[in-house]
Amino acid sequence: MEYQVGWGKREIHITGCGYAMHGYGQPGHRATGTRNPLYARSLAIADLDSDDAPLLYCCLDLGYVTHAMRQGVVTGLRESLGEAFDEHRLVLTCTHTHSGPGGCAHEGLYNLVTPGFVPAHLEAVVEAALASLRAALVTRKATDIQYRSSQVPDPVPVAWNRSLKAYNRNPDVAPRDATQTHLALDRTMHLISFHRQGRVRALLSLFGVHATCLGNQLAHYDGDNKGYAALHAEMQLQADGVSEPVAIFAQGAAGDVSPHYHGPGDRKRRRKLRGEAEYAYARKNGEAQSEHALAMLEAESGQAVSGPLDGVLTYVDMSDQAVSPEFAGGSRDARTSAPCHGVGFFLGTPVDGPGMPAPLGFAARRLARAQRRRSLKPGSPRQAQAQALYASQGAKDILLNAGEKRVLGYALDRIPLPDLADPLVAELKRQARLGALTESPMVPSVLPLQIVRLGNLRLVCAPGEFTTVAGRRLVSAVATALPLEGSERCLINTYCNDYMGYVTTFEEYQEQAYEGGHTVYGQWTLGAFQTAFTRLAATFNTPPSEREPAEKNAPPPVLNSELALRSDIPVRGREMSSG
Repeated sequence: MEYQVGWGKREIHITGCGYAMHGYGQPGHRATGTRNPLYARSLAIADLDSDDAPLLYCCLDLGYVTHAMRQGVVTGLRESLGEAFDEHRLVLTCTHTHSGPGGCAHEGLYNLVTPGFVPAHLEAVVEAALASLRAALVTRKATDIQYRSSQVPDPVPVAWNRSLKAYNRNPDVAPRDATQTHLALDRTMHLISFHRQGRVRALLSLFGVHATCLGNQLAHYDGDNKGYAALHAEMQLQADGVSEPVAIFAQGAAGDVSPHYHGPGDRKRRRKLRGEAEYAYARKNGEAQSEHALAMLEAESGQAVSGPLDGVLTYVDMSDQAVSPEFAGGSRDARTSAPCHGVGFFLGTPVDGPGMPAPLGFAARRLARAQRRRSLKPGSPRQAQAQALYASQGAKDILLNAGEKRVLGYALDRIPLPDLADPLVAELKRQARLGALTESPMVPSVLPLQIVRLGNLRLVCAPGEFTTVAGRRLVSAVATALPLEGSERCLINTYCNDYMGYVTTFEEYQEQAYEGGHTVYGQWTLGAFQTAFTRLAATFNTPPSEREPAEKNAPPPVLNSELALRSDIPVRGREMSSG
């Protein structure tokens, strides 16, 4: 099998002018400049023996991909490529840097901190993605593709599990203690490399670790560890004589994986990293990832990638999914629910991104449980609805019911907290009073699920953040459903095509740490993804010409009138949020 492959890289031109960055949910985390440029890096892969549309892969130095971004890129590619474009074969993903621009979503919640929707940011992202994809398309030449995988050695200080109690709840893991958090994750790096005349010209690495080396006190856009990894690898390839190389360092299952040490004395150690030390740390972490990838190319013979290209994409409403008993411990009543955020979400993560103070969290839990009791009380007008909700949400102490747009039972514009107490609450109330959130969803619920075939590789392209074990279980379910044969491999790429929060295992969810609190569709969320992805895997048996259009079940557009009410909202001072 011969492939034509091209690659391209373009800067995302966004000027830091005081808008809050996406990632930490802190209104004071504002960008006033750029430390290292943010890029869109792309691959275009075509089969020389077929007239089918090429596979297109674009990775953005951003904290998230949104449906608005994807729709902008799809529209642009349709205009320029016509029938030579197949949306099923487009993957849009990101590095998950927390030092990138916000304001790029049409939904309300993740734009709140910016504050609001910033059309110029979205336009710049779409423009850079399209430019890099078009560069990849026009530079296609005969290229050999190889695959390798290798464990990042245990002593390399690159990743630690940040939610060990939740991880240890899983029956399918070896329990770890507080000194072994670097082992409570998948240390495998998967590497796809692209060769011409026997030399590596581009590469794609998949390794799960958060891009949170840089904290929420800094004021510049930066690609964080994944960005530094890409720049380092490209620099090394250039030094070896490669012209215009592209190195993509994308994410695997990173939901519970931190780039910061977790163990005895972790918070004290993190507090010592400030300012320039954080940038140095991000560079060191990224270069460790890059050096491992480059060493893999030198030390190991790659497996040739060969075979057909294909992709299947569908949209699924994850807020109301029946879960197969196979993925629900035998239960026939397991369902997801409308999105809800727990107190654990607002408490944040102690080392990577602290949220509200613990005393406020304690009070919020008490209020959330009181609201649960009121809702479930016999005779309550909403008792049946509440029973279904809490059956799905389980142990979660619900602070924000994003589906119903209520906080602890109160409508958004009537939250009984003074505006001065929290700038995010004040902004939420202000937008609600304007009518900017009346019809708009707070977070996405209709989500894109995608599986891509690159010869003997299958790439599960999942939205949001999957924890280590959740990602492993999803890959296992898809691999069984395909099924795989011989040398075929199934890999996971997260943060693809949209963002809605986290996916934990059922067991991890019961801990209600940050990751479980941000698993918005409830305790059966992973089971719902396993159910839907295995159903999608069967689509490969249907000829491409007979498959449903990818956009058939896509989410409805958000009202322009509401977007206008929360667009380019004037920037306020550098106040900090307790959330």
